[in-house]
Amino acid sequence: MTRRLLAGYLGLVLLVLLGLEIPFGLLFARAETSRLSNSMERDAGMLAELAEERIEENNTDELPELATEYAERTGARVVVVDRTGAVLTDSASTTPAGADLSAQPDIATALRNRTTVGTSPDPDSGTETRYVTVPGSSGETIRGALRLSYPTDVLDGRVRDIWFTLALTGLGVLAAAALIALALARWIIRPVHALERATTQLADGTLTNLPATDLGPPELRRLAASFTHTATRLQHLLAAQRAFAAEASHQLKTPLTALRIRLENFEPHLDPAVHDSLDEAIGETERLGRMIQGLLSLARLEAAATTPEASDLDAVVADRAATWAPFAAEHDVRIATTGRPAGHVWAIPGALEQIIDNLLANALRVSPSGSTVTLAVRHVPHGIELHVIDQGPGMSETERRRAFDRFWRASDTHHDGTGLGLPIVRHLVDASGGAITLHPAPGTGLDARVRLRPVASHPTRLVASR
Repeated sequence: MTRRLLAGYLGLVLLVLLGLEIPFGLLFARAETSRLSNSMERDAGMLAELAEERIEENNTDELPELATEYAERTGARVVVVDRTGAVLTDSASTTPAGADLSAQPDIATALRNRTTVGTSPDPDSGTETRYVTVPGSSGETIRGALRLSYPTDVLDGRVRDIWFTLALTGLGVLAAAALIALALARWIIRPVHALERATTQLADGTLTNLPATDLGPPELRRLAASFTHTATRLQHLLAAQRAFAAEASHQLKTPLTALRIRLENFEPHLDPAVHDSLDEAIGETERLGRMIQGLLSLARLEAAATTPEASDLDAVVADRAATWAPFAAEHDVRIATTGRPAGHVWAIPGALEQIIDNLLANALRVSPSGSTVTLAVRHVPHGIELHVIDQGPGMSETERRRAFDRFWRASDTHHDGTGLGLPIVRHLVDASGGAITLHPAPGTGLDARVRLRPVASHPTRLVASR
């Protein structure tokens, strides 16, 4: 984020600099060209008047000195011709006296009493020059012409100097802007990073470093203060919830156990005709105990913030299948495991055992005698799927959608479940970064699919496949 702020700030400053410096540089270049042209025309006119006077007085011997003196002082080249176009003097000494220049366009135009201004290659040196050719005349009488020329590299050098100066100025401004932008970005980003770290710690349930409330802009200071207040209150609420989950288990189990004992003690004193009702009451008391235990377990899970860790799925599947096999055998149900080894997957500690236990308990509760419950491990794109497949009556599509709601049980169910097993499973799977869905099994029964991410991948949340 610091780099983005810095790049945005410098980009804006650069845009402003370009918008100012480029027009200024172009304006300066035009101004220099205009200034040089005006200066050349002025000096050429003055020199032409002096040369015309010398020609009129037949005193042409002074012309070389006049041209040379001006050329040495200014770096220009001065060429003077008479009214026929014959060279009287050349300050550069490259054109001999008497040479006929009447055919050259600017000289011919000046001998017709018109001034010429332009740019052309120097016929002797080949360099680009800017020239002014003016007539030496008195009224309509033409006595000669004068050409004053400058190499354009003089003007180009001045223009390059101003562009170089502008570039250095721009770089200096950019450097200063970069320092200011860096300080400003750090001033803004530092409290944002502190808030980010605090948010991450709060999500993990271990907030140890509260963000400072005296850094950065006032808006971020207020945000940090609000976050600190919210986080502190949330931690108090979580601590109270954990305390309730820890204390309620013992406090609720004791009266329920006492109630069950009292109901059982009534049996010898009741008419045999009401024994069935008594058994149902005792059964409801036991179910209430299991329901309370499930609620407490769910409350503990929701209060705990645990990071997924690498867990050996193959070992857990084999262990739970062996643990549940005797119980399944009592109901004439077989537990089978299939699939290739999956290795380690991401899961919160102890989650795989609870997931498999709850799914196996649900599957065995509805499995008919002589059927099989299958634990299948399958490799799918970007994940590992654990299937718990039974051969029971199965569920309709509507029932499968509602199966994860708390306390929900199918209307035609005949077992004494609490409706909390699948919500607990879904919470454990979500906390492990996985996904769980229910599908109809081949033939009859239900296929509970738990998708987990292998350790080779980053432990991020998976999207359930439908």
